[in-house]
Amino acid sequence: MENLVTGVSRLGIDLTSAQIDSFQIYYQELIDWNHRINLTAIIDYHDVQVKHFLDSLTVFFGLPEPLPKDFKLIDVGSGGGFPGLPLKIIFPQIEMVLLESTNKKADFLKHIVQTLGLDDVDVVAGRAEEMAHLPDYREQFDTVVARGLAEMDVLAELTLPFCRVGGYLIAQKKGEIETELAASLNAITAMGGRLSGVKNIALSEFTDRRCLLIIEKVSPTPAKYPRRPGIPTKRPL
Repeated sequence: MENLVTGVSRLGIDLTSAQIDSFQIYYQELIDWNHRINLTAIIDYHDVQVKHFLDSLTVFFGLPEPLPKDFKLIDVGSGGGFPGLPLKIIFPQIEMVLLESTNKKADFLKHIVQTLGLDDVDVVAGRAEEMAHLPDYREQFDTVVARGLAEMDVLAELTLPFCRVGGYLIAQKKGEIETELAASLNAITAMGGRLSGVKNIALSEFTDRRCLLIIEKVSPTPAKYPRRPGIPTKRPL
């Protein structure tokens, strides 16, 4: 895990030997399960360290420091566990929900959580459009994270209903995002959000532009949102 160790040191994080072991096991299980279900197209040892593990941990730049006690985070569209699980390995005090709509991927997430012995991680198989209307999840989280889930106008509707007022959405984005961001401001406002900032990720491991869009939840999301499954994607606000 030398590439990961070097990269996270630039984030101001020093990995313990136990954390390095956890990432090694995570990699091995990810590759093993990937032979059976489509978790990721990135399988090279170096690339997984950088493009999955390190990339996930750049969310650190958007988290409060120090993390408050009982900090609750939900990873929407978690897939292979990114960015949620790498964050949990580094910050075990986070109370985390991994939300994934594909049952087979959710099965992998349950397996890796158990294999790594991670506490306070709940894997939920379900769609964001439905889960965000349930009292146990609606506006219950200090931070919502998402990576590669959707364009920002759709992403806002799928994620901000989970965020409590005063909390934040951290959306990981790549490339030129100005047009996408401008087109999403109406949706962000409709969900009770406000653009707080854009944090560019400047690490030599990444050759493309990567950034975090930080959205503050400033008012409750109207009860009608999110709309029923599939509608946010078909008819973005």
